[in-house]
Amino acid sequence: MAKKTHRLLKAGVLAGAGAAAVMFTKKYMQGQEEQKSDSDAEEKTEFSSEAVNKGQAYFVGGGLASLAGAAYLIRDCKMEGSRIHILEGMHILGGSNDGAGDPVNGFVCRGGRMLNEETYENFWELFSTVPSLEMPGKSVTEEILNFDHLHPTHAQGRLIDKNGKILDVSSMGFNNEDRLALGRLMLTPEEKLDDMTIEDWFRDSMHFFTTNFWYMWQTTFAFQRWSSLFEFKRYMERMIFEFSRIETLEGVTRTPYNQYESVILPLKTWLEEQGVDFSIRATVTDIDFADESGVTASAIHIERDGEEEVIGLQREDLCIMTNGCMTDCATLGDMHTAPVFDAQKPISGELWARVTAKKAGLGSPEPFFGHPDQTNWESFTVTCRGNKLLKMIEAYTGNIPGSGALMTFKDSNWLMSIVVAAQPHFKNQPADTTIFWGYGLYTDRTGDYVKKPMRECTGEELLTELLHHLHWEDRKDELMEDVINVIPCMMPYIDSQFQPRKMSDRPKVVPEGSVNFAMISQFVEIPEDMVFTEEYSVRAARIAVYTLTGYKGKKICPVTPYKKNPKVLKDALKTAYR
Repeated sequence: MAKKTHRLLKAGVLAGAGAAAVMFTKKYMQGQEEQKSDSDAEEKTEFSSEAVNKGQAYFVGGGLASLAGAAYLIRDCKMEGSRIHILEGMHILGGSNDGAGDPVNGFVCRGGRMLNEETYENFWELFSTVPSLEMPGKSVTEEILNFDHLHPTHAQGRLIDKNGKILDVSSMGFNNEDRLALGRLMLTPEEKLDDMTIEDWFRDSMHFFTTNFWYMWQTTFAFQRWSSLFEFKRYMERMIFEFSRIETLEGVTRTPYNQYESVILPLKTWLEEQGVDFSIRATVTDIDFADESGVTASAIHIERDGEEEVIGLQREDLCIMTNGCMTDCATLGDMHTAPVFDAQKPISGELWARVTAKKAGLGSPEPFFGHPDQTNWESFTVTCRGNKLLKMIEAYTGNIPGSGALMTFKDSNWLMSIVVAAQPHFKNQPADTTIFWGYGLYTDRTGDYVKKPMRECTGEELLTELLHHLHWEDRKDELMEDVINVIPCMMPYIDSQFQPRKMSDRPKVVPEGSVNFAMISQFVEIPEDMVFTEEYSVRAARIAVYTLTGYKGKKICPVTPYKKNPKVLKDALKTAYR
């Protein structure tokens, strides 16, 4: 990727972005030629699959992984779209990739996935063949990366202290004990890290949790001290090239709009054109298996409109299940209402528990969905008339909307952060309406200014707390006049994929002995890859489809070994001593 830079005049930025876009186009034109070669080779290779030729394919859950799996079945395996069924309990597809609302009631993003150009190998490959809805003749990959290159990120207000001062974060703030502990972790095999937390590892160097690095890494990826050491290590290895630019977040790849409209909608539209059956408001409550030593799904139980249905499966039918969803049990509030903290029924976790009780080797949901007190955090989306508040933030940080990535108030009891995306962030967002969103990682703690736990606060109270951290409380009444709505979202399981676990707690995508069953989500095991990413969902789907059908026409893009790149390692080492 062409390195992003902020020390340029506007014309220079546009010229650089244009050059980057040209580089991107060449790169993906080459990729398309390679894919064409793959396709030509595929035509000469005999490929026969009972599932593709005669079977039906059922995807449990309507998130990105299921949509990607359907696309792979159609694009690569040549399965008829009409024989592919996506079963989703909600009224809309997309899973945790969402974005909704209107200028009257306000907009809401439960969160935002920060894409990455270097590590989203399968994501970019898949979406390079999905047509853009906004740019005729272009792919979604081209649309996103062209937009990102034209809107470079260089955060200038990454960490802010209790006095409202933007901190100098050019130094990571490590001492030698911190560096040694990190170095030992990078060299320790995963097999020795079962059930360990990040805090367990750094217990003898607690200074680590006071460093600029920890505050930035924690809030960029939503780690907690009690998060899994497995996942922290994988992030350090997979994203090691981001280590040397974590203070600017230059590696963040942004979509033109929210993820639902930029990622889910074009993929869903393409699948509809291929005849895929979308069954929304159809909740899968159980899956039966044939009484045999292998893993053969024999029936899917559905609840739809209060009625129970059973879909019988043959051996040639595919059953690909989303075995966990991080946004299960999410609830919304509004300007005058706090969201309800309801962690009683994680639907996907319950289904996973039923399935794993029937067959060994399908993992365990308990470590992930059994601790909502540890896995929750809360987001909030602010919708305003006009751009007064966004202009004040721009003047404060020096970042125009979309260029600053994340601002974290490091001394906030809630560890509050905000993100100001490029405007508009929604396709139906009028020119005179602006939005931004934020989140807090410690929802049980009392606010510094609003003396209530974050999870008990209304939207107005959340914005009040933010304005105090910005030290703009004297302008509160003036700014509140422009606010259309502040919509909080409580998510009890949003950090569940980061929970401490044994290596065996996450199942393989395709279990040992499986005939027609696979699991896809952020809760399956993919060696070396990192959860809480779009790439993980797409990679899981590709593994499931290719393995169950026996397809070998194209190769799954491997995890890029940046941790073995001498230049990347050298840059990381230099950063550790800044």
